[in-house]
Amino acid sequence: MSSFRKALKSRQRNHHERSQPGVRKHLGLLEKKKDYKLRANDYHKKQNTLAALRKKALDKNPDEFYFNMISSTLQDGVHVSKKADGEVEVTEEQKKVMRTQDIKYVEMKRVAEARKIERMKGELHLLDADSKQKNKHTFFVDSKKDVESFDLANHLNTVPELVDRVYNRPTLETLETKSIQGAVEPRSVRKFARMRKHQYKILSQRIDREKKMFVISQKIQTRKDLQDKTKKVKVKKETPSAAAIYKFETKRKR
Repeated sequence: MSSFRKALKSRQRNHHERSQPGVRKHLGLLEKKKDYKLRANDYHKKQNTLAALRKKALDKNPDEFYFNMISSTLQDGVHVSKKADGEVEVTEEQKKVMRTQDIKYVEMKRVAEARKIERMKGELHLLDADSKQKNKHTFFVDSKKDVESFDLANHLNTVPELVDRVYNRPTLETLETKSIQGAVEPRSVRKFARMRKHQYKILSQRIDREKKMFVISQKIQTRKDLQDKTKKVKVKKETPSAAAIYKFETKRKR
């Protein structure tokens, strides 16, 4: 118990920090180590900042020039752009007209893009760019023997070289009676295949552009509607009602 009482007494002792000696009272409170650390860290931080700015100024090209140097001023530590001599401040009505013109311009471009897409679709006839058949064509036969002896070129009544074509696959009678129009050499066929693939790529890009323009038009219209709605609400709050005016006039007469 005696040891417990000693420990209890030690906990009850108040901790007194060292104070400033009497002969140094005029210097203020005695600085502790934690105060010195804060002051030292702040001093070193400022010195490092000055050293970095000094190095940046020394490394800077003296012939460097930006137009923002003469088109902006420093106000309260913030760069503010200067207004041109003939520049006129845009009013709310002018901003509203500009937003309407933006919507009309984007919509006009979107309609033009949609017309180009329809024209390209009509020219390409939605043919496969790689000239490979994606869909399956199933032929039905009576027995397994017919499956083993099945000849696709004979069944389609064409030459074996034209079997893999999805389009422009003439029959044997057509080949015998009419002259072949278009490219027949492998080199020309590959050239036209590349051209067709390029056209399909352009068509895909135009479709994506038309979708993006539609999204932009919707966003501009939504922003315009929200701003108009906010403006109407503010005007409604600021404008007093007829009942409030009548009540105020009645109180003033009394």
